[in-house]
Parts: sequence; C-alpha cells; structure tokens
Amino acid sequence: MTPLDDYEKKILRELQRNAKQTTAEIAEKVGLSPSPCWRRISRMERDGVILGHVALVDRRAVGLNAHIFAQVKLNAHGRANLDEFSAAIGAFPEVLDAYVLMGTTDFMLRIVAEDIDAYERFFFDSLSKLPGVQEINSTVALSQIKSSNELPI
Repeated sequence: MTPLDDYEKKILRELQRNAKQTTAEIAEKVGLSPSPCWRRISRMERDGVILGHVALVDRRAVGLNAHIFAQVKLNAHGRANLDEFSAAIGAFPEVLDAYVLMGTTDFMLRIVAEDIDAYERFFFDSLSKLPGVQEINSTVALSQIKSSNELPI
C-alpha cells in the first residue's frame, strides 16, 4: 500500500469528523480542488483505507442501556476451534466488538443489551452454551468517559 500523503491524511481526518460533508467542502478544508479530492477519496476506498461510511447511533436512544465487557476463556479443546468460536460470536448482533487476546483469557467481547436482565438471558441462552467455553467474566460499564471512532492520523 502506498503511504498516505499530507492531503490524504487531512481528508481522512475530515471524513472521520463528518462523513456527510460534500467532496467540495472537504476539498476546501484540506486545500485541494474538488476533482483531485474526489480522486483521492475514491482511491482510498478502492485500496481499503476507507472501509465504509456509517451513521453513529446512540445506544441508549435505541434502548440498549447495558454495556458489558466479557472476557472469555476457552478450554484446551476449545482453543483448537478458535475459528468456530469466532464465527459463532460474529453471528450475535449483541456483540459489537470481539478481540482475540494473548494472556489468561482468549477473547474480549464488547456487548450491548437492553438491560442487565437481557444480558443475563443472552449469557445463559447463547454465550455460555458455545462449545469450548470454560469461563466468562463479565464487567458492566457504569458510565462512558470517552468514546471515539477517530483514529489519530
């Protein structure tokens, strides 16, 4: 992949702040004319630098009031099936992020639910029933201090 130049970095910062801006608005802010700015954005989309454009939704505004972090440890047999576990986790819409870890646990999951009762149902009916799960440690987030999707470019 070709290294990003200063204009491309500026374009990415602008898109991270507000992807609804027009190409002309972005071009003006970064010091380019619209056509070269559009070509750079298109190339970065084609090259996979820009993965997509989304609307960020306030989870509480849509009734997802519980925010949980779960550390999952697989048993020895389960570790041989990391791909199977990963695929199963990917099918749960409640799981927003899933990371494979080095250390005492195998996965870190970020989960949302309507409330703690809904998380308990998800925990007992789905998560704990996955093959190879040895242990799950759940931590409920009380409040959010910082949340960002902007990478420090």
